Amino acid sequence: MNLEIDDKLKEECGVFGAIDFSKELNCSELTYYGLYSLQHRGQQSCGIAVHLQDKIKYHKELGTVSEVFNEDLLNDLKGNLSIGHVRYATNGQNSSINAQPFIIANEEKKLAIAHNGHILNTNALKSQLTKYKLNSSIDSEVLGYLILKEQEKGISIENSILNMMDNVKGAYSLIIMTKDKLIGVRDPLGMRPLCIGKLNNSYIIASESCALDSIGAEFIRDVEQGEVVTIDKEGIRSIKKQVKEQKKLCVFEFIYFAREDSKIDGISVYKAREAIGRELAKLYNIDADLVVGVPDSGIPAALSYAKESGVPYGQGFVKNKYIGRTFIQSTQSERIMSVKIKLNPIEENIKGKRLILIDDSLVRGTTLKCIVKQLKGAGAKEVHVIIAAPPIKFSCFYGVATSNNKELIAYNKSIDDIKKYISADSLNFMSIENLLKSVRKQNNKCEFCTACFNGDYPYLKEVQINLAKKLSNF
Repeated sequence: MNLEIDDKLKEECGVFGAIDFSKELNCSELTYYGLYSLQHRGQQSCGIAVHLQDKIKYHKELGTVSEVFNEDLLNDLKGNLSIGHVRYATNGQNSSINAQPFIIANEEKKLAIAHNGHILNTNALKSQLTKYKLNSSIDSEVLGYLILKEQEKGISIENSILNMMDNVKGAYSLIIMTKDKLIGVRDPLGMRPLCIGKLNNSYIIASESCALDSIGAEFIRDVEQGEVVTIDKEGIRSIKKQVKEQKKLCVFEFIYFAREDSKIDGISVYKAREAIGRELAKLYNIDADLVVGVPDSGIPAALSYAKESGVPYGQGFVKNKYIGRTFIQSTQSERIMSVKIKLNPIEENIKGKRLILIDDSLVRGTTLKCIVKQLKGAGAKEVHVIIAAPPIKFSCFYGVATSNNKELIAYNKSIDDIKKYISADSLNFMSIENLLKSVRKQNNKCEFCTACFNGDYPYLKEVQINLAKKLSNF
């Protein structure tokens, strides 16, 4: 199970694209800074592609944005049309071959594609592409060749994308670059975020609005579910696939994945996390001396819990800001040491106190077990754990790093069993109903995917096929 040292679910990737009509900006630099602000969505590989003099030039490699790119590389990628990608490997091996963007080409057509999400029926789709040589092991390249296959019929790229969408089952936000177009695509259920921005004479498409803020761009709007947005010298235009289903935006964007300063589909991530904390305070009135949050995404909920409950908030930990977001080590002792290096309790704040410890989610419980042990070792009298998400009981198949259900602690353990395992004095979770109530305070029309909590999967048939494959490899 590809979980990092902090034992959290991991988003697969982030995408960014820019097109400049003034001819004054180097879009690869915009893309570099945009990807930097999306680094939380993927740290294993990254890449940038630019269209330059009828050619697509690119660089992609394993590593973070700052590790892969430097000034010389960016100068070598100058152009007025660029797309980029950061990746966390949940589908296909973590190798440079699987780094994105992908360049998809035949003798007449050429495009670059960057993808956030996961496709459920990849194997069936690959059977339609036997005449093409696919170089990677991941679904993103398949999407690109499906579009190229439709273009070869003489169909416009926009209608080729719509035809592709008719056959694809799964979650995807795409940014596509041709010689003169920047195109954004969001799947019919809107499971992964995508938004549009403007900077002077440039337009931007990105996974999150924080990427727009980082380059000084103005937020225009979110790409809608089933929408294909094209930006070229003629301006912005849009076509939409006929969608009958309700939106199923991943609710985990607001619990953990998205950066706190982003807004997605009209919902501020920070305000959503604050609302979750307030709701938790109404649900769980615990007699305690101090509220602490697990850095970083547990802190907004902890702050609002403290304000609503009247129990003071205090800093419980010092977080090592310089530790890399690397894979967990192979042994349990190495894993525990990694947690100790990352978080260190502040003894002066917690000794002799009854603590309410708030974390955003609980996956396997290994990290939280270490944190509770650290707090008690530093003198905490009691540690009452509140989780800002419901128990995670089911694997995700839409671009999030989970493996077999059995690796999820809540799949086969009761809340009391989990409490004993992590050595907490009490353990409480947010309910699905109250989670949705909290997140919808800013947009009561938005619908969410909650499959990891209740097993209510979109594209159930395709999920069952994927689940059977996982079980056979377990």
